[in-house]
Amino acid sequence: MILKNRTAVTLMTLAVASATYSLGAAAADDAVTRLENAQTTGASLKLESIAQTGSKADAIRANLKSVKLPPGFKIALYAIVPDARHMAVGPSTGVVFVGTRKTRVWAVTDRTKTRVADEVTIFAPSVNQKVPNGVCFSPDGILYVVEQNRVMSYPAAEFFYEGPDVAAGQVVPQGQLIPVEEESYNHGARTCRIGPDNKLYITLGNPFNVPPKEKVALYDKSGMMGIIRMDRDGKNREVYARGVRNSVGMDFSPKDKTLWFTDNQVDGMGDDIPPGELNRATKIGQNFGFPWYGGGNVRTAEYKTDTVPKDVVFPQVEMAAHAADLGMSFYSGKMFPAKYQGGIFSAQHGSWNRTTPVGARVMFTAVKADGNAGKSEVFADGWLTSNHEYLGRPVDIATLPDGSLLVSDDYAGAIYRVSYAAQ
Repeated sequence: MILKNRTAVTLMTLAVASATYSLGAAAADDAVTRLENAQTTGASLKLESIAQTGSKADAIRANLKSVKLPPGFKIALYAIVPDARHMAVGPSTGVVFVGTRKTRVWAVTDRTKTRVADEVTIFAPSVNQKVPNGVCFSPDGILYVVEQNRVMSYPAAEFFYEGPDVAAGQVVPQGQLIPVEEESYNHGARTCRIGPDNKLYITLGNPFNVPPKEKVALYDKSGMMGIIRMDRDGKNREVYARGVRNSVGMDFSPKDKTLWFTDNQVDGMGDDIPPGELNRATKIGQNFGFPWYGGGNVRTAEYKTDTVPKDVVFPQVEMAAHAADLGMSFYSGKMFPAKYQGGIFSAQHGSWNRTTPVGARVMFTAVKADGNAGKSEVFADGWLTSNHEYLGRPVDIATLPDGSLLVSDDYAGAIYRVSYAAQ
């Protein structure tokens, strides 16, 4: 009798939980619908904000003294931003929108243009977001936010971010970016860019270290081992690049408009293999070798005897193994010396599965006159101590209107600003 009662209570609890979840999902969908129709949602007008002073800010500034840069450069704390991941700088105001792997997007404002943020507030709190990691602006000022399985657009985000309700639209509705059954805690952070063709490009990682063979056809079709593109309204979706394990950073060359992207390579193959990748896609339909290659030209054990696709494109640059290359950006500013103009800055998040960790630094890669990669070198280093402790873990790179460089850090929960003054 007791067992039956317990079973009944358990079933009732599950039913209530299910109903509560359904109501929550319905409320979230209703909020988006109301925003699309320019209606209020009833959300509190008091926005969550992050204090920019205090002991945490002091500790981060103290840790930045360990960061080494080339002569003439200096690094400073720009903003405290919890879980800071990918960044998008507003083309009109310079407000920085910051994605996370959790549920928030942050708006970072420097109203006085002193190159230090004076306000960090939550963006669009009336929208229920899930892993809103990928943020990017179109030239005409529309902010795109790519979540794990949805794409939202926010027209005039730079001017509506001060309230809980913002103009919003669904580019790809919830559950339609990837098959719902393929949602995973692994490799679910997306990134985005608007291409020179005015299309929206999105990186899609696969959920596995190396996927089982029965998944390859599905992932190939959906673009989950690659980069997809679509019209800015979500129409005409197609797979642009295949054979990409888990890219979490891309940008277009301002010179020849080709697409460059980083790729995180296979874990568990050894401390020094396979290399991380910086790739260049010159046209639609190219294959970059995964899962037949684990990184560079290193074959995976799972696909070692399988026939490799024709004309695999190998990386422009082989980075240190397991350094976790993430965000990247072509430097378009004028503040830095000529050596850096037109080159690529990229962030290495740092190892999680290497005997001796590497990474936690910012790399610079020159681009030659023919459009290919030149020399790669360490630009900013020091977030990984000699006793293998992380003081920070860089994620993404962005350029402010004055030509200084922003570096996000999800470990410290901060954004740094790198500036240059001739010696």
